[in-house]
Amino acid sequence: MKNKKQITIFEGKKIRRIWDEEKELWYFAVMDVVEILAQTHRPRKYWNDLKIKLKAEGSEMSEKIGQLKMQASDGKFYLTDAVDTETMFRIIQSISSPKAEPFKLWLAKVGYERVEETEDPEKAIQRALVTYLKKGYSKNWVDLRLKSIEIRKDLTNEWDERGVETNNEFAILTDDISFAWAGLKTKDYKKHKDLKKENLRDNMTNLELVLNMLAETATTEISKKREPKTFPENRQVAREGEGIAGNTRKQIEAKTGKPVISKLSFKKNAGAEKNKNVKIKNPSDIQKYDGNKKNVKIKNQNAK
Repeated sequence: MKNKKQITIFEGKKIRRIWDEEKELWYFAVMDVVEILAQTHRPRKYWNDLKIKLKAEGSEMSEKIGQLKMQASDGKFYLTDAVDTETMFRIIQSISSPKAEPFKLWLAKVGYERVEETEDPEKAIQRALVTYLKKGYSKNWVDLRLKSIEIRKDLTNEWDERGVETNNEFAILTDDISFAWAGLKTKDYKKHKDLKKENLRDNMTNLELVLNMLAETATTEISKKREPKTFPENRQVAREGEGIAGNTRKQIEAKTGKPVISKLSFKKNAGAEKNKNVKIKNPSDIQKYDGNKKNVKIKNQNAK
């Protein structure tokens, strides 16, 4: 099964899922859904009891239940019961819960969107574009951010090809990249911007995004040329690729006399601090400000 692992969120709760590219189906971790709908701290017992009950009633659902390796809270991967969207709907019908109906609507939405995006990837890009614009980011910044997502995907695909498997290994390589070009590991970079759970890239300035893209692109190209076969070799390639962006950052800082790594973030009204004459009533409008212009648009942008 050629698949991609991913976590999705329902009302703040994580649900593990895997996309099977061959069958073009999502497979969801049953235990995660049971815990949310049954509102129990013992989802495993609840699910085992439910399986026995369904079998006694003559249900053939057990034939639809498979086991896939998914990451647990301890960071390790274990086999867990997983079902596709259709079978999950049938399981939901067997659980008495006030959340059942809203969960069905949510499940139909996340399942359908991924199929849509497989047939037409542009829809995924458009969906992300609308989301960022609604939050108040500028069109120029969004264009960069979407490009950065594409570049990051190219890099992670390359790491997949080179045998990088665990989330921990991906995190280490990402830290190597961040430290090599920015001089800060991811955790320290977020601390520098006073971020906690917020996405770091969503709080980068245009210049930070550009340098991060340069770092990841260089790493991808060097990896394709070198074809590293071990994790240490992948780390070496990452450091070399990011070193290119790191040297560029230092050259920019030498010419401008100011640091590239900014404490500004979307969260902290980044654009507002560039021009003291600009009055911004709504914090969500800060990224509409262009430092090269004297005016700022306060109206929210609507994407159609």
